[in-house]
Amino acid sequence: MAKVVTYTVDYCPYCNKAKKLLREKGIEFEDHDITANENEMRPKLGEMFNIQGRVSVPQITVNGKHIGGFTDLKQLDDSGELDEMLK
Repeated sequence: MAKVVTYTVDYCPYCNKAKKLLREKGIEFEDHDITANENEMRPKLGEMFNIQGRVSVPQITVNGKHIGGFTDLKQLDDSGELDEMLK
């Protein structure tokens, strides 16, 4: 089974949309809610995923591969690529 990891904050509508999409597809995922340490964690996420400038959330990985945020997740789902990644 694929390992899906999300980094989110509790007030973010795109974070909630990403988690909803994953749940609706029956995909188990590990969520790291960074709300409590947001100012500290955003730069760390930037380093982890080699993001220049402002780091947005959610940040999502599938099997250790960084796929981006909700829009990227949705595009992968719409194209069928997400299902292939999860096999």
